Amino acid sequence: MIAHRPLGRTGPQASAFGLGCMGMSPMVYGPTDRAESIATLHQALDAGINLLDTGDFYGMGHNELLIAEALKGRRREDVLLSVKFGAQRDPAGGWIGFDGRPAAVKTALAYSLQRLGTDYIDVYRPARLDPNVPIEDTIGAIADLVKAGFVRHIGLSEVGSDTIRRAAKVHPIADLQIEYSLISRGIEDDILTTCRALGVAVTAYGVLSRGLISGRWTKSSAGASDFRSMSPRFQDGNVDQNLKLVEALRAVANRLGVTVAQVAIAWVASRGDDIFPLIGARKRGQLAESLSALDVRLSGADLAAIEKAVPKGAASGGRYADAQLAHLDSERKPAA
Repeated sequence: MIAHRPLGRTGPQASAFGLGCMGMSPMVYGPTDRAESIATLHQALDAGINLLDTGDFYGMGHNELLIAEALKGRRREDVLLSVKFGAQRDPAGGWIGFDGRPAAVKTALAYSLQRLGTDYIDVYRPARLDPNVPIEDTIGAIADLVKAGFVRHIGLSEVGSDTIRRAAKVHPIADLQIEYSLISRGIEDDILTTCRALGVAVTAYGVLSRGLISGRWTKSSAGASDFRSMSPRFQDGNVDQNLKLVEALRAVANRLGVTVAQVAIAWVASRGDDIFPLIGARKRGQLAESLSALDVRLSGADLAAIEKAVPKGAASGGRYADAQLAHLDSERKPAA
């Protein structure tokens, strides 16, 4: 069974790996299999994963309803539901902004509670920073929900150090959800130091860079409806350079007797006990492979070999398109 440890200084006991459920809804990576998704959720829970990450905008509620179905017959106290809110989409699925106003926060929670079939959320977090609403107001609204018993802990997502510090003055923050992988290491420049000073854990998504460094990705893998067909790192030119990095990493993995995905996940897990990788598996086989990364022990020599194969900053292309990066407070440079 997977080990559990505190999610930050003030958070709950969480499994060392969490399950990122976004890919189980057909909004990002193309068609999904409902039965396989539920079987994967059950496999994760049976393995001891208690941290399930979702967002109310994943499939426009589909993801929460799917999780509710999977949790039928399970003890609610055995599961940590981590929910992001606030992303605004039009009927065609297009991004139209973010709403962090206090009234919107409370309305969003009411709908999530209904869809998930529960009377509380374990970790509730704004998906992005609303540039029109002070973070103090958004966090204050969630703090009201904590006092009322509808939320247990507060998290953040994709915000920078200044926002983290301001939020923590309003209410203790359990964790920051942010992309972190061998080819997305921006948090090491400043954000990770801030989190550690404040006792804020990191739930790391994108540990396989949306499959790019899984060892299985090919240039023909993404369909037209797949998010990756428009992602900079998967574009012609960039993807060729990035797949060269994967092949260099494969040589390290082969020497260790593990898969590329396992060594990539193990590297993230090795960054510290305050780092909780989110495994974005949609199928049981993917989850089983990822969980085996728990058994990978990387020596100093192994880590050096990984760093040589995939040096910091070596990835070609940004992790999001420029228009999306503009919405990420985490990408803003800290004030001098």
